[in-house]
Amino acid sequence: MEWSIQEIARRAGTTSRTLRHYDDIGLLEPSRVGRNGYRYYGPDALVRLQRILLLRELGLGLSAIAEVLEGQRDTTAALRAHLRLLEQERERIGRQIASVRTTLHKTEKGEELMAEEVLDGFDHSRYEREVTESWGREAYERGDRWWRSLDESQRRDHREEHEAIARDYALALKDGRPADSDEVQAITARMYEWQAATGAIGALSREHFIGLGEMYVADERFGANYDKYGEGTAAFVRDAMTVYGERHLTD
Repeated sequence: MEWSIQEIARRAGTTSRTLRHYDDIGLLEPSRVGRNGYRYYGPDALVRLQRILLLRELGLGLSAIAEVLEGQRDTTAALRAHLRLLEQERERIGRQIASVRTTLHKTEKGEELMAEEVLDGFDHSRYEREVTESWGREAYERGDRWWRSLDESQRRDHREEHEAIARDYALALKDGRPADSDEVQAITARMYEWQAATGAIGALSREHFIGLGEMYVADERFGANYDKYGEGTAAFVRDAMTVYGERHLTD
């Protein structure tokens, strides 16, 4: 059994362009290529794509994903690890829902709030063990040190800078600015600096930065951060990041 690249892209919520890029960098090769040049994917490729998408959700760049997949030759064991992460995430979201319900109820009733109830499920370090085991202690500690070093004002500024960048992209798209224009590339330079600030997964290489742009289109949760300012903004951001990466960054 096999599926065409268009069908796989549609079912995965990504694009044919993304899948072709994965093939070009050796991350996900099609099971076969037809005489017409079309790519087709069989069960093994489908499972590998699932693992790629799961790792993308954890915030890894494409080069890091390639390293993880190379080091995890036992597909069954890797899927068990992914399943454990997903189950933990489901449990955490359940705790967050219960926490918000409790906070809402007590706020409406004027009852005393307890910190352990209000903040249950919101610990950003919940993946410490999994990240450390898969990608090294340094990767986890680098991002964790950076985030913990910020005070509330700095964290707010970091989030607000991203919102400003997203709004500026949307305005540039509305004004008809090309992704490779000087104005849009200046916004993208700000995006690069914003992304590079954490240093969580090492230096932002060309592949990493372009891969992040692809993620904004492939994953609707990330894309929503841009498309909420105007339809098509996420794809515009991806195109601008691709241009910036090809012009200014190295692998």
